Amino acid sequence: MQVLTAFILAAFCSYAGAWYLGFIEGNFALLMLMAVVISGVYWLAEKFYFWPQRVKAVEQLDSDKAKRQQDLAKLGIDKSDTDTGEARNQLLMQPWWLDWTAGLFPVILFIFVLRSFLFEPFKIPSGSMIPTLWIGDLILVNKYHYGIRLPVANVKITEGTPVARGDVMVFRYPPRPSVDYIKRVVAIPGDEVAYLNKKLSINGKLVPTENLPEFFDESVMRYFKQTQEKLGNQPHNLILDDDRPSFIPGAEDFPYRDQCNYTVEGVVCKVPKGHYFMMGDNRDNSLDSRYWGFVPDANIVGRAFFVWMNFGNLGRIGSFN
Repeated sequence: MQVLTAFILAAFCSYAGAWYLGFIEGNFALLMLMAVVISGVYWLAEKFYFWPQRVKAVEQLDSDKAKRQQDLAKLGIDKSDTDTGEARNQLLMQPWWLDWTAGLFPVILFIFVLRSFLFEPFKIPSGSMIPTLWIGDLILVNKYHYGIRLPVANVKITEGTPVARGDVMVFRYPPRPSVDYIKRVVAIPGDEVAYLNKKLSINGKLVPTENLPEFFDESVMRYFKQTQEKLGNQPHNLILDDDRPSFIPGAEDFPYRDQCNYTVEGVVCKVPKGHYFMMGDNRDNSLDSRYWGFVPDANIVGRAFFVWMNFGNLGRIGSFN
């Protein structure tokens, strides 16, 4: 078992190392599921086989000690210097290969359930959601808001709350599903969304906006035009770069692209059933649905709702719209 366990742990470390170094595209949900299953098997083996075996060995040790004392008593020897305390501890001690598997099972299971069905942490890597989310923000994502999904298979087992315009959503990037993206839901299935001359319209109605003081983006050390937009029930802020053109350069060939019409003014799309149109709040610095298309419902990860830490700016902690 020691050799087998060493091989399994080495395989996990090799997978994680290759993922970290970029040699493979890792799947953390699958890795966690495998860790739960393997450590769970060891935990069951420990509970129902290895621990009873160790207890049995200690009982045998105690029985042998008692028999030896009886034999010595027959010879007239009342005291014995036989101390089995250390031996008992050694027999009961969990070996390293069980300590690193069965011993970690409750922790791994807790993290797996928490991450798969309740809340998952993410780190904001880019400025596409400035001013709502900054680079380095550590956020929490509600995994059950849109319905609970089975990990790895991503099959929805509860309905949850319907996706709403204005939600900040984490989803699997359609061109590369192993990568998680975060954007704002701009349009839902059946909507006609238009982004023309940097003005957003939904179903022919211009989304209400209000001009705000300029925003200073520390990541690029520049001031940008800032606007408050009321897309859903809650208003949110966004920034615009007047130096960027309105047209969408380099749009890819994506599913349902025929539902979009690109012009020098921007783009107009009809959102297909079961899909969503996403945009970043940093409108002129966001790789979003304007470029790679719609997000299918199957790619949804969860709803982002809280910044729990930013080590460079503690004032960032809190909820956001």
